[in-house]
Amino acid sequence: MSTKDYLEKDYYAVLGVPKTATADEIKKAYRKLARQYHPDANQGDAAKEARFKEISEANDVLSDSKRRKEYDEARTLFGSGVGAPRPGGGSGGFPFDFGDLFGGTGQQGGSTSDRIGDLFGGLFNRGGGAGARTTGATTRPRRGQDIESEVTLSFTEAVEGHTVSLRLTTSSACKACSGTGAKAGTTPRVCPTCEGTGAASRNLGNFAFSEPCRDCKGRGLLVDDPCPVCDGSGRAKSTRTIQARIPAGVADGQRVKLKGKGAPGENGGPAGDLYIQTHVKPHAVFGRSGDNLTITVPVTFTEAALGAEIKVPVLKGLPVTLRIPAGTPNGRTFRVRGRGAARKDGTKGDLLATVEVLVPKQLDDKSRELLTEFRTATASEDPRADLIQRARSE
Repeated sequence: MSTKDYLEKDYYAVLGVPKTATADEIKKAYRKLARQYHPDANQGDAAKEARFKEISEANDVLSDSKRRKEYDEARTLFGSGVGAPRPGGGSGGFPFDFGDLFGGTGQQGGSTSDRIGDLFGGLFNRGGGAGARTTGATTRPRRGQDIESEVTLSFTEAVEGHTVSLRLTTSSACKACSGTGAKAGTTPRVCPTCEGTGAASRNLGNFAFSEPCRDCKGRGLLVDDPCPVCDGSGRAKSTRTIQARIPAGVADGQRVKLKGKGAPGENGGPAGDLYIQTHVKPHAVFGRSGDNLTITVPVTFTEAALGAEIKVPVLKGLPVTLRIPAGTPNGRTFRVRGRGAARKDGTKGDLLATVEVLVPKQLDDKSRELLTEFRTATASEDPRADLIQRARSE
């Protein structure tokens, strides 16, 4: 991310959220916009594809707490005003050089110190600093954008893990012109306005402000005979199909990150990441409670009263035998170890079996006679006596 991105782009406005938005609010706004402007849903609509890129870029920064803090600090420092420049490169009101403070030495890539060093190098127009840093920014490797996709899994696939095929549409270097933007057989020329730096300096009284060159749009190059495939942009939409492994134990609504599976980087930069939003279909028998699976097991009145050994199904494999002790009440839950969903450490959760005592809807004469005898034998026991007594005591 270059300095001009921090200064010129209002990522909060792109996502339509206030600066005080929480991480969940940012995530919700991003997902809503991503579904609306995703290239797969807007085939051939260049404007919506560009909008999708802006949304993804804004989410890359604001969804990362560290990068969001850097972004907010850079924009706050710039917006608050820092005084007029002093002779020798220092700034009014500050007895030091911002380039020395934030630029550092030995920094590689697009670190925070580089970005803030670029900001103040261009802001105070230090001798040679702005041009040199801006030139480096235009050729510096840039990480590819992150991509978000969605998959729907069956209950079993989510518990055990599953490999899915995903068709991804991303922006990459145009193959027809190898990313130069120029028609085959021609080459771009260095922009005479910015001399290939991609940036121009605009004087604002006592200091100068560095901004993208208007002639070359920040590329540093001009294309006289544009490539007919990409219209001179150097970028083209590409579609690829990948095999993505969804890990075992994934839950409904969970976001799975696949590192390096996003859009290709620029100038040798690393690829972005792929984020997969998972949706899990419900099961006819089993449910989920964290890493545990749940099941409701019907038992008869006699099994609950006298005790029994019953067969209970598991998600995969043969049923297990569950011992029901005598006097088991309705709603009691039993734990079957190691028959749940997979955990990150390779172990499994448990199966939680809750018994449901069934009351027969129809009785034959023999059953009715026996139950009548049972009722007579237990008539002296009032299961509600304690309940009534405790209700009166309040």
